[in-house]
Amino acid sequence: MTKNSSNVSITDQLEPNKRFDFFKAVFTLPVIIYALLLVFIPLIYILFLSFLKSDNYGGYLYEFNLENYGEIFDSTYLSIFLKSAVIGLITTFICLLISYPFAIFLRDLPEKRRNLIMKLVMVPFLTNSLIRTYGLITLLRKNGVINSVLLGAGVISSPLALMYNNLGIIIGMVYTLLPFMLLPVCSAVAKVDQNLLDASEDLGAGKLAKFFRIYLPLTLQGAFNGSLMVFIPAIGYFFIADILGGGKAMIIGNLIKNQFLTARNWPLGAAFSILLLLFTFVLVKIYQKIGGNLDELGGG
Repeated sequence: MTKNSSNVSITDQLEPNKRFDFFKAVFTLPVIIYALLLVFIPLIYILFLSFLKSDNYGGYLYEFNLENYGEIFDSTYLSIFLKSAVIGLITTFICLLISYPFAIFLRDLPEKRRNLIMKLVMVPFLTNSLIRTYGLITLLRKNGVINSVLLGAGVISSPLALMYNNLGIIIGMVYTLLPFMLLPVCSAVAKVDQNLLDASEDLGAGKLAKFFRIYLPLTLQGAFNGSLMVFIPAIGYFFIADILGGGKAMIIGNLIKNQFLTARNWPLGAAFSILLLLFTFVLVKIYQKIGGNLDELGGG
């Protein structure tokens, strides 16, 4: 009797786990199918396509070809890669310059006001980024709001060229990607121990000393989280370069888009896409190597 009752109790203990595994499998199956159909298989197709040869008529030949990857060393493409990196770094740096003072200011506010300000900051970004980018034209064009105000105030004598150049691209990138820096930096700054700040004030530390001796060392992880979340999109958001750059400036995202849609050289576009993915993978690995957690990306 004891043996049978023991077997029954073990079975009863296992059945809930079996039921849980069944429901877990049922609910995760759609996610697996989604990942296979819309992520994994397209990536395999792009990788396969990158080793083919273009037929110069918008199609491709099923011939093994490594020349697509060799094109990265072409001076024209290298200059685009370098320009993209510079724009990405400038965008990331400006986002950091904005995020740290804002985060420190926000930290000292009461919780209700802090939450309200964060909501006010994030609400505009709930709209489509493409629509918001077009909205910037109203502000940045020569007869836009900014130039009209500055001209009316006598600050400038002629309209500033705020768009259809690299400056316009950087402004658009900062405006679009700033929340990805704000969230992790604000989260990291909020976690700084108040006792350290009080002790530094007792020892006579000023605002700059507190920032460089306390805030910056203790929030580097959050800053790197945000930098990664800003830099990677900044070299790929082709629509911002198209709209605010006026087609005069090109980044990696534009280069890939043009290869697929304009030049109709799909194998070359696929090769550049794979290179961009590899570059992103390397950055993520560096992030993990220095102790970063992928679950914290974008959240501090």
